Amino acid sequence: ILVPLYKTPEEYLKKMIDSVRNQSYENWELCLSDGSGADSPVREMLKGYLKKDKRICLKCNDEALRIAENTNMACSMATGDYLIFLDHDDLLSADALYECVKALNEHSDMELIYSDEDKVTMDGKEYFLPHFKPDFNMDLLRSTNYFCHLVMVKRSLYERVGNLNPDFDGAQDYDFVLRCVEKTRPEQIYHIPKVLYHWRCHEASTAANPHSKKYAYEAGLRALRDHAALRGIPATACETRHVGFYRLQYTDVLQNRPDVAAVGGRVL
Repeated sequence: ILVPLYKTPEEYLKKMIDSVRNQSYENWELCLSDGSGADSPVREMLKGYLKKDKRICLKCNDEALRIAENTNMACSMATGDYLIFLDHDDLLSADALYECVKALNEHSDMELIYSDEDKVTMDGKEYFLPHFKPDFNMDLLRSTNYFCHLVMVKRSLYERVGNLNPDFDGAQDYDFVLRCVEKTRPEQIYHIPKVLYHWRCHEASTAANPHSKKYAYEAGLRALRDHAALRGIPATACETRHVGFYRLQYTDVLQNRPDVAAVGGRVL
């Protein structure tokens, strides 16, 4: 479980860690990369957790790190066969890892797994706005990062795809899943139709205020443009009036423009 930390409020950090330690499935490794810099306000508290639980590992960085680089640092510590991304102030449901392992036991060839999610208030008492997602839909993914949370990737797929790209900070996860779906087959992408992830909602987060991080959606647009260019898709990526949603405008849908003939009232 990869978590990039950056001056995380202690209350939320503890609850995030506890949501991992309270998992019903116990064979996990929590990799924390503290990118707060040399004056990190959480370092001493984290060292206390290291003494409590040997499944927790920590990398302290003297320089402040941005999110992609910080996440990559967490990944460099990981030894597991599968990697899960968790934000530093969010929560996993108690059965999140169990459901992921259950899915793998039933579908052993899966390389990319995602689940439903919802929002949670700052005090952690109210869960709302559940996002019930469809099974894998490439057209929808090219419109918005509906995977979002929870995402689990097989290590071998991660190694084929490569690290998160700092050029897309703010939408590094969108760029990453777009690259993942290019390196695996649709039948190896699995959706768990259960809410396994709780996204903490505050005014400065994109969960509550999508206009708070405009740069993130601009990075998402660049990620989609990059995806279309690398695939040779004859389309232009553009924003829509709905923040966080994009559109691929295809410039030449029919490459070869086949002849169409009507026979007996039917088009052939």
